[in-house]
Amino acid sequence: MNHFLEIERDERNFSSSKVIVIPVPYEGTTSYGKGTKNGPSAILKASQIVEDYDIELGFEPYKKVGGVHTASPVRFGKDPHKSIYSAVKKVISADKFPLMLGGEHSISYGAVKAAKENYPDLSVLQFDAHADLRDSYHGNKHSHACIMRRIRSMCPAVQVGIRSQDKEETDYIKEYGLQKKIFYAHEYNDGRIPSIVKGLTDNVYITVDVDGFDPSVIPATGTPEPGGLSWYQVLSILKAVFAERNVVGADIVELAPRKEMHYADYTAAKLAYKMIGYLSLKF
Repeated sequence: MNHFLEIERDERNFSSSKVIVIPVPYEGTTSYGKGTKNGPSAILKASQIVEDYDIELGFEPYKKVGGVHTASPVRFGKDPHKSIYSAVKKVISADKFPLMLGGEHSISYGAVKAAKENYPDLSVLQFDAHADLRDSYHGNKHSHACIMRRIRSMCPAVQVGIRSQDKEETDYIKEYGLQKKIFYAHEYNDGRIPSIVKGLTDNVYITVDVDGFDPSVIPATGTPEPGGLSWYQVLSILKAVFAERNVVGADIVELAPRKEMHYADYTAAKLAYKMIGYLSLKF
């Protein structure tokens, strides 16, 4: 198994590393393009090429967080979400930052549940093309298409980049008055960043479904939607949230690696390192 980044062994110890990368190769409910189970290994492999030095920040972020440790991939029992919960709970309980690499989007449930136990006022920031607010999809309440419905039962959330939802989800949004917490892609501009941050509590978990980006940025995903967010739009939001809130964990999900689209793997790896960079500004 590759480790995240091409760094020395003593820079990736669990004890000294503030950031723990957790590969979660789970794929149980994908509904269109397949392959998300291969996402974690593809991101780890691509991360070997990511430069350790960040031009924007002017330093090597991994050094400021004491190194980056890569855990063994999560092994799934009868209840995959319980296995994910246990892996993330171990990291948070050790006062470290869990960064999950998925895997389909349903993996966020166990991570948010673990974070919520340590941070009762937790909120979630979601980047996604899809609202993921169905109560059930193909008879499964834990489908990737239902993840934000399950998360919203635990804590508040702000959703950014949305450009696909069905009638059931639209009615749910109206019924619970969620309109101000959803930032649709067709309405988005950087002037909305203060409102996004304001909608979050002090402690925040971030989940990035890569289809939140426009397909020109990351085309290798199961359900791409045109008209998504740009690279720098996402980074601007992330930088503001990391600066103004306490981000306690994150995930990057729904990368479905494709042959001859290795640039998508690299972009996901770069995104993970940018999040580590913005986290490192607190150290």
